[in-house]
Amino acid sequence: MNQGFPVVANDLDEQPKVLLVDDDEVNLLLTSIALRERGFGVTEASSGEQALQLISDMLPDVVVLDAVMPGLDGFATCQELRHLPGFESIPVLMLTGLDDEASITRAYEVGATDFFVKCTQWSLLAGRLRYLLRASRTRYELERSKAKLARAQDLARMGSFDWHSGLGDLAFSMEGLRVFGMGPNDQLGLRHIVRMMQADERKGFTRILREVIDHSTVLCNDIQINLPDGRQRILHIEAEPEFNEQANLIGYTGIVQDVTDRRVAEDKIKHLANFDTLTGLPNRRQVFWRSERAIEHAKRLNHSVGMLQIGLDRFKIINENLGHHAGDELLIEVSRRLRTCVRHCDQVMEGGMDIHSARGHRTLEAVGRLGADEFVVLLPEIANEQEALDTAERILEALREPMMADGQECFITASVGVAIFPAHGLNVADLLRNADVAMDLVKIHGRNTAQLYDPQLASKSRVRLDLDTALHKALERKELVLYYQPKIDVRTNRMVGAEALMRWQRGDQLVPPADFIPLAEATGLINEMSLWAIEEAAMQAKIWQKSFGFDSSIAVNMPSRLFEQRDLVEKIEAILTRLAVNPRAIELEITETGLMKDLQGVVPSLLRLNQLGTEISIDDFGTGYSSLSYLTSLPISELKIDRSFVRDLGDTPQSSAVVSAIIALARALGLRVIAEGVETTTQMEVLYNLGCHICQGFLYARPMPGPQVEQWLLATKFGETLPRITLHSADNAGDDIAKMS
Repeated sequence: MNQGFPVVANDLDEQPKVLLVDDDEVNLLLTSIALRERGFGVTEASSGEQALQLISDMLPDVVVLDAVMPGLDGFATCQELRHLPGFESIPVLMLTGLDDEASITRAYEVGATDFFVKCTQWSLLAGRLRYLLRASRTRYELERSKAKLARAQDLARMGSFDWHSGLGDLAFSMEGLRVFGMGPNDQLGLRHIVRMMQADERKGFTRILREVIDHSTVLCNDIQINLPDGRQRILHIEAEPEFNEQANLIGYTGIVQDVTDRRVAEDKIKHLANFDTLTGLPNRRQVFWRSERAIEHAKRLNHSVGMLQIGLDRFKIINENLGHHAGDELLIEVSRRLRTCVRHCDQVMEGGMDIHSARGHRTLEAVGRLGADEFVVLLPEIANEQEALDTAERILEALREPMMADGQECFITASVGVAIFPAHGLNVADLLRNADVAMDLVKIHGRNTAQLYDPQLASKSRVRLDLDTALHKALERKELVLYYQPKIDVRTNRMVGAEALMRWQRGDQLVPPADFIPLAEATGLINEMSLWAIEEAAMQAKIWQKSFGFDSSIAVNMPSRLFEQRDLVEKIEAILTRLAVNPRAIELEITETGLMKDLQGVVPSLLRLNQLGTEISIDDFGTGYSSLSYLTSLPISELKIDRSFVRDLGDTPQSSAVVSAIIALARALGLRVIAEGVETTTQMEVLYNLGCHICQGFLYARPMPGPQVEQWLLATKFGETLPRITLHSADNAGDDIAKMS
């Protein structure tokens, strides 16, 4: 590291060094494995404090920070990092939660280069990191060139001049004349210099000169001139007044310097920070800045502002089949077509100058790129909503024309969401969010069209309204039913519990939960439905206990918003007491994501439920991107390994590594561990050898009504005909795991 510049990988084909900071051990492991697979060298840190200790020694190329951590969180760590010498410009990617506008804004305020919403799409994360590294490398080279130029200019003043009151015009040194493109015998006066300037800047410069002379102050100004050979240059002029013994102004002495290259470099650096490197369009940061200015202007002049969010339809398919290079070609062509559909407005940005040899910043290009295949259009001044919709239609028509990518003809369509200030939002965040909502509705209902945001869009949908109305009546009509999926101990092939899964028997149709649970959560019906499920499962446990001595528990899924009810524990206790059911017959499952939405609000209820005798299970473990500290403070009895990790067991060593880590963690904390989504004997055998002995999935049984469970037990002779672990298969599975690792 030299002169305070960050270390950047010389070539992105080399292994870039990543400092990955996350207090969540599972997320840290998953992310680290994924990045190493994609060619990154990863150093892990579990806290902000540890990261600051490691960074000076390892000199990373990029830092990935979890926003929410105990102690020194991601925001404070980023702020401290920016104060370390040499790390002022190192790219920092902040990991935030979905739709967390406040965290995103704060991340930029503390100096983060960009943010990334947490998800398991590792290829997107790797792509974002490589994008940041390319941008950082370019920025580094520009900063280094700028520093060299600045040092040379400090050492060598390019020319000097004098002016004495009453003794004539300006007198330039030979070097000063050379700056203006003239020889030593040429004459150069003030009038000649003014005539070399741009016509629209002459009056302003002469006014500054009068004020400087009238008040005997220092002159410090940049001017843009046309040299005799036609070149445009930017000159920096400084002059200080000289006084006689009576303190009267007698003249000025000063220097003139050609700063064109430095100004061009500064403009390029500003462009890099505010514009997308692939398409040249304004990036998210610049879109926010311009939109805020447009809204301020609209408030003063009482007009509307339009915001269009554009998502390309099925772009991922083209990208995956033709390659990323072809995808980049398409994105560049899309950006070009979008700009032809949108008018251009004047933009005021400090430090920008129009020079033919470099891109200026005086034109506001009202098209920006938000992400991989998402664009935004800002219409700073519109008369009505129809004007915005007309622009959206022009965009759709332009994009429907065929495009060429990697020599192949392709067709791209788009979904456009439209939001208007002030009708649909009073700030940039609201407008972008509502435009995104409208765009998502377009994608749901067929794509390739435009939709104006309407708060009543959801309720206007006849299908959704019909489903909503019918769901409200489903409970009183007793249309909801529970299906049960057995949990099997693979060591004994015995059922050691079951999970209750909600279904909706709507006439002759059995509606799957994915079609009505989200609606129930959105309308608040999920609370009443969940309490019904607890009561129904408790009655089923009592029936099974009498029928075949069932002494295990039935797990019931609990939504996080149910814990907002202050009397939740009393209601559950009343159900169990009325039915005379042991509290241990019911196990409550809450997803890790749901738990972390409102951990502080959920904890008191979980503690009281545990005291009551009801066990707590964490469902979909490993997918919630949460802090593992909650495992040591909550009354948890069981962890359920998410089916996404089970699916690839036996095929990829990464899945085995993740599952093994979860099992080891559960053992260390004294928790039961169960795998869901087990569908093959290979998955069962790998799980058994890794130490997970309880499985649930289609390999054993599909979810079925309560009475059918007894029939299933008889048909399988209480587990004797189920797939079972053999010593030979267990040894083979162990060998496979050893080979993969």
